[in-house]
Amino acid sequence: MSIVVQKYGGSSVADIQKLKSVAQHVIETKNAGNDVVVVVSAMGNTTNELLALARSVSESPGRRELDMLISVGERISMALLSMAINDLGHAAVSFTGSQSGIITDENHAAARIVAVRPWRIKEALDDNKIAIVAGFQGMSTAREVTTLGRGGSDLTAVALTAALDADRCEILSDVDGIWSADPRKAPTARQLATLSWDEAIHLFRGGAKVLHAAAAAFAHHHGIQVDALATKASNGGTTISTDPRMSSGRVVAVTVDDQLLQIEPTTGSIQDLVEYAEKIGAPLRHVDAHAVTVDARDFYEDTQSEWPGGTRPSPVAVATATGLGAGTPANLLAGLRVLNEAGIKARHATLEPDRLQWTLAVGDASDAESLLHDALVGLP
Repeated sequence: MSIVVQKYGGSSVADIQKLKSVAQHVIETKNAGNDVVVVVSAMGNTTNELLALARSVSESPGRRELDMLISVGERISMALLSMAINDLGHAAVSFTGSQSGIITDENHAAARIVAVRPWRIKEALDDNKIAIVAGFQGMSTAREVTTLGRGGSDLTAVALTAALDADRCEILSDVDGIWSADPRKAPTARQLATLSWDEAIHLFRGGAKVLHAAAAAFAHHHGIQVDALATKASNGGTTISTDPRMSSGRVVAVTVDDQLLQIEPTTGSIQDLVEYAEKIGAPLRHVDAHAVTVDARDFYEDTQSEWPGGTRPSPVAVATATGLGAGTPANLLAGLRVLNEAGIKARHATLEPDRLQWTLAVGDASDAESLLHDALVGLP
């Protein structure tokens, strides 16, 4: 039988009713004639709640103990989902990251996968069982529990897809596929049926939330096809593959990420800021001669405190327009023009062959997404 790897995010298993719906969906995939491996995230806001619990005990908790703590969230999900599937009359067995054979380096909080040895998962599939895997975690070469950083469950899913030589990887969420913009902010946004990996990676780096950029890069490198689908009834979702025919040569989508922090050195240097970001585990998004931009989500230390040289971060948003070959001066100017006409000032603008970016005030993010989408999507 074909092997299908499915990944369900935290919002898809946020409560017991949703978790039971996921169990039914998994069984339907099994009944369609597939071997099924399911990767689950922690339920809802569990990870953030566990981090808050840690900080209520210690102002500066050690990363080893934090990994021990926050890895519990995915273990809760995997065990409950396995129980739900078994209760519906199908055999399922749950595995932690280490039991699944996810081997990482020793970098707590942002570990990198160095090997995948899914022997126990293969045994479960051979016994006609559904394998439920706790995402986001693994075991280091020093036999310590580690976590993979933000988007770690996505990385677990694509890594297992490659190791199992699975037929496909499905990323399931509350959103049906990938859209040309957030439809809640841009009413004219449309669902994208297909994307090339080059286009998709730019979208994910620009803030699209369907798949984490590191997982997308892994899938691209290993030639994995990913289908982004809705947990409930789907209109077909979005297929991401290496097929070059999917490259449009036009702006295909606009994303806006409004959860970033920008730090401009005062008495310190850019090197000092980069070293400090590495020390506290703040994911770097952009570095140039004038500023460092980091992701404000899901790392352990407080990034909004003072940085080297007496510098404090300021919240910013970055709008990204993506399309292979669409990074032209004409498109950059068209974006600047529509923002200026709406009274939105771009602090910085960046031009690359396949993407355009504008750095904005956070309060302008929502309006900018709709304006840029309507002005640019479809332009050569």
